[in-house]
Amino acid sequence: MKRVLIGALVISVSSFTFASETGPGCGLGSQVFKGKKGVFSHVLAATTNGTSGNQTFGMTSGTLGCDANQTIQVASLYMDSNVDKVAAEMSIGKGESLNALAELLGVDAKHKAHFNQLLKENFNQVFASEETTSNEAINNIVALMEKDSILNVYIS
Repeated sequence: MKRVLIGALVISVSSFTFASETGPGCGLGSQVFKGKKGVFSHVLAATTNGTSGNQTFGMTSGTLGCDANQTIQVASLYMDSNVDKVAAEMSIGKGESLNALAELLGVDAKHKAHFNQLLKENFNQVFASEETTSNEAINNIVALMEKDSILNVYIS
């Protein structure tokens, strides 16, 4: 057990060491520890962001030091790891992964059903072929949202 804890500590410290130049990103933690340097401050800022769940809110609302334009980048990163799940759920118009994508794109709860339906109806546009990459899929989703009179407000 001791070896596992030490291994986890080494991995997390090395991860934060690489991130120490740019900091923990945005969110409440980055605001509380703004201007502080060093791994310790960055770890505390990242921990604050992670435990309070405010970073997603900041990204979707453009507050807490977050850039609203980063929302699409975050959604793209999510798609990289979840493209198969999102595609499967998109084909039926519902599911946890599809809801998570909607949230990352900043879609309000009142518009999620519309978002899900739009993507279900346009599945073949989002995934034009079996070789469609997650990045292409996200770009296709954004293009659909831009054309939609309800969802276009979420794309800046």
